[in-house]
Amino acid sequence: MTAPEKRLAELGLTLPHVAPAAANYVPYVIAGDMVYVAGQIPFLNGEKMHIGRLGADFSIEQGQEAAKACALNILAQVKDAIAGDWGHLIRCVKLGGFVNAIPEFDQHPAVLNGASDLMVAALGEKGRHARFAVGASNLPFGVAVEIDAVFQIRV
Repeated sequence: MTAPEKRLAELGLTLPHVAPAAANYVPYVIAGDMVYVAGQIPFLNGEKMHIGRLGADFSIEQGQEAAKACALNILAQVKDAIAGDWGHLIRCVKLGGFVNAIPEFDQHPAVLNGASDLMVAALGEKGRHARFAVGASNLPFGVAVEIDAVFQIRV
């Protein structure tokens, strides 16, 4: 087992199957030494979950669980991009998060901490990244969170 997957297993987590694109795009693009991962939603292995809005249907803690599911999908895409060889990973550069929330909700960064914390737990120092977190009035399929990512790899 590779180091990130071992760390995830210690947390009781496993990487899901790589999710296919839901429309006319690809799940990730490799450009030079960068991997750009398309927005990932919090469905795991095709199971629909985390549908609703923060501040109405979900607490911050539940939003963090949705963000964690997005992060697991991101890591599955990265593993696919590097053909399973985590030795090619240099670092997570950036996460970008959208939180489906009511207008009064203002804790978007706290929700995205679920994904950020998972990246560091799985990747150690290589998981530290820049980030943005913004609110949205709706997201695809009504999910609570969508997150995209940028990684640097050895080519």
